[in-house]
Amino acid sequence: MLSQPDPVRLEIFKNLYQFIAEQMGIVLQNTAASVNIKERLDFSCAIFDASGLLVANAPHIPVHLGSMSESVRSLINDQGDTLKPGNVYLSNNPYNGGTHLPDVTAITPVFWTNTENPQSPIPNSQFPIPLFFVASRGHQADIGGITPGSMPPHSTTVEEEGIIFDNFLLVEEGNFREIPLRQVLLNHSYPARNPDQNLADFKAQIAANERGMQELQKMVLQYGLATVQAYMKFVQDNAEDSVRRAIDVLRDGEFSYEMDNGARIQVKVTIDKQNRTATIDFTGTSDQLQSNFNAPKAVTQAAVLYVFRTLVDDTIPLNAGCLNPLEIIIPAGCMLNPTYPAAVVAGNVETSQTIVDALYGALGVMAGSQGTMNNFTFGNERYQYYETICGGSGAGANFDG
Repeated sequence: MLSQPDPVRLEIFKNLYQFIAEQMGIVLQNTAASVNIKERLDFSCAIFDASGLLVANAPHIPVHLGSMSESVRSLINDQGDTLKPGNVYLSNNPYNGGTHLPDVTAITPVFWTNTENPQSPIPNSQFPIPLFFVASRGHQADIGGITPGSMPPHSTTVEEEGIIFDNFLLVEEGNFREIPLRQVLLNHSYPARNPDQNLADFKAQIAANERGMQELQKMVLQYGLATVQAYMKFVQDNAEDSVRRAIDVLRDGEFSYEMDNGARIQVKVTIDKQNRTATIDFTGTSDQLQSNFNAPKAVTQAAVLYVFRTLVDDTIPLNAGCLNPLEIIIPAGCMLNPTYPAAVVAGNVETSQTIVDALYGALGVMAGSQGTMNNFTFGNERYQYYETICGGSGAGANFDG
């Protein structure tokens, strides 16, 4: 096993891992059926190591990328030794690594399946457990719930927001399980309104994951398993070092953000200069709400990861290494770590924005934004549409307006 990375190879492998995630995204965009994924590009793709920790991603949706690792690790904890080659799983459970119900993650465990080369140094029998994971998360145009588009403004429970997939077996040893999937989509208090489109987008996610799996297997064939796994760890370590350098120039701070609904996000950041770590403590934040502005724990962690990644000047991928110097304290039962059956649909798109602004305030960084995502949705039983309306911005030192 390699103990130190070669600087040139580190850069090569960092870009190779990101390239795989980008290729997954291209496949997903080209094969998806819904406008929401195909044109609005509300999706994310990433690759993970054997323990489910994020290695690299394409530059997609930050709240997806910072939380997908929780979904992958929940699959590992839930399925354990039952994971098999050719299986794909669906998950969107906000209380098990998900964000809000429209964001459905397809997860594929990657095994070594090189049957064409029996002389390969890593035959199938040596690796009965996954070597890596690939995942794609796509925002479904409708996943059920009390309103078309599955973004109900007045939901009070997660049941009213749609259908929950909790490590649902989508593909079993290469066979797409259409009948059980349709049953889940339709046998619900508030069923999906367009299951055919759901199925088409899920198949696009399967195709994206297949591309990621193939590219990882090509890397193993070219460089060897030990090298590929070692450089995954080196890429994570490099990201960790970059975040520690950012922490070196930070100072303690705290901030209280009062939202329009009267809820309060309280955050205190404590810097340990000796150990080059930071503690982010949300103690004092409002209890979980009757409204749907509760943000699942994975969303809160994603917001923290995003903020600290933006403080890094280096060109590093967003990955698990960024979190290693950070201790995140989120009291159970508060609006940033709610318990079932709290509604969460706005927590992902609205509260996540205010978490970011509160963190920038605590860190003394002049980077706060408007604290909202400008969501717009309409539809009926046949057609559903959801959009986030983006505004413009002025030019900067390195970019056009």
